Amino acid sequence: MGYILSKQDTHIQLGAIQGVFGIKGWLKIFSFCRPKEQILNYSEWELRSSGSVNKFTLQQGKLHGSGIVAKLHNVNDRNQAELLVRAEIWVAKSELPDLGGEEFYWFQLEGLAVLNIEGESLGQVKKMMETGANDVMVVKNDIDKEEILIPYVRDQVIKHVDLETKTITVDWQKDY
Repeated sequence: MGYILSKQDTHIQLGAIQGVFGIKGWLKIFSFCRPKEQILNYSEWELRSSGSVNKFTLQQGKLHGSGIVAKLHNVNDRNQAELLVRAEIWVAKSELPDLGGEEFYWFQLEGLAVLNIEGESLGQVKKMMETGANDVMVVKNDIDKEEILIPYVRDQVIKHVDLETKTITVDWQKDY
């Protein structure tokens, strides 16, 4: 797939097409959303595959067993559906619901500078990881190229997120 989400990208990847379902153009969907069926709340999908970008409108979608199946407008048979397998599903960031308060989407945190409560720079958030117990920020320091894993535990570790100044203040030391 190979699309890199730049800070200027107006869309965010929410899933991918895993396969086809039946003969009427239905698709098996892999969703990054939690809960997974939330991907069906977005009607305009941008499918990215092999360097091409195509827009589709979600016609219908539902949970099916432990997975999700979806039908897109103008995809009416298995042959058309097979052409979309492995495409990434992207939606406009502007379509995401406002979280409000101290809740943030991962893409909002990636790239922010991380400072500890003493004001020492720990680096920048390169990515977020889900571990089960809690999410983890992967912070990379460009000076010594080290990666620091910092648990994303609000109040305990994460003291303040400021999207305007693009900083996260943490109760954490470089040598933890």
